[in-house]
Amino acid sequence: MLVRELTDHLESLAPLAYQESYDNAGLLVGRPDQEINQALISLDCTEAVVDEAIDSGCNVIISHHPIVFKGLKRFNGNSYVERVVMKAIKHDIALYAIHTNLDNVTGGVNGKLAERLGLRQTAILSPKSDLLRKLAVFVPLSHVEAVRTALFTAGAGHVGNYDECSFNVVGYGTFRGGEGTDPYVGNPGEQHREEEVRVEVIFPVNRERAILLALFETHPYEEVAYDIYPLQNTHQQVGSGLIGQLEQPLSEEGFLGLLKERLNAQVIRHTELRSKPVARVAVCGGAGGFLLDQAIRSGADVFVTADYKYHEFFDAEGKIVIADVGHFESEQFTQQLLLEIIRKKFPTFAVRLTGIDTNPIKYYS
Repeated sequence: MLVRELTDHLESLAPLAYQESYDNAGLLVGRPDQEINQALISLDCTEAVVDEAIDSGCNVIISHHPIVFKGLKRFNGNSYVERVVMKAIKHDIALYAIHTNLDNVTGGVNGKLAERLGLRQTAILSPKSDLLRKLAVFVPLSHVEAVRTALFTAGAGHVGNYDECSFNVVGYGTFRGGEGTDPYVGNPGEQHREEEVRVEVIFPVNRERAILLALFETHPYEEVAYDIYPLQNTHQQVGSGLIGQLEQPLSEEGFLGLLKERLNAQVIRHTELRSKPVARVAVCGGAGGFLLDQAIRSGADVFVTADYKYHEFFDAEGKIVIADVGHFESEQFTQQLLLEIIRKKFPTFAVRLTGIDTNPIKYYS
């Protein structure tokens, strides 16, 4: 298998366009056309994980956290980041990270966390905007079905849980071909009037190139008349955090006990309990403090996340219980998620989970 076959599939589920601006997801070391025969999955890419890949014959490491977040000016081994990259290059091991793009899709990191907690009827806590576009194209009646089908196949026309969505208006267009043209209908130098359909479809920004290629390949005109509009609509399947319902309400103590057990958490830091049942829960793997206001507005009884600072706990103001389970603890099941994704698509490809505990935080008890 080639690296690009694996990464193309991962990016079809969690496109790189969905990552945050500060992130560095994608292929960090290696070539897309590199041959690979076994993958190692880890939450973090450390020196010990690279050593494990060397020992086990894995030539690609898929991690959640990127080993490189910013530009490297030197490769002399003075930092663990430099040493990891140098060792990977020396042993021809590709490094791939799937980070906030996997955080931001419904079936990603937060989906796995919600699944562990038994949450139902889940929805994105903070849907993202500026990820949708609208295409309006003018198509002769003879080709409208073919063009619509091509656009749907390329990824256009999804609205929530509905697909093949379009709006169509019949009218007529006029055009006159200039010197050297070969119009589909009419003659050069003569104005032609043609009955056409204005077809409108919504599409995610990451599918724009594929959709335009499908349009140009299917549309009969030499010059295709089309418009693309940016939309302020939020993408309800892409964004930060998740909100969901417990199957049965629990006491706050009962929920914290469930949380500790399901996430294998040694410690849960939390705000003062409110003596209210827990039915609605918001989650965000990793550092999710920026979502507190959305969690409160969504009516969550508890907000499960990580990396809270001392003074930030005051922000709950008795409106919600903040439960900080730890960064590693909130994302640890991402490894299993990636294993399931890869095995489902490539059942004969060798893939394994790391045996290294990469959590840099240890607990003394």
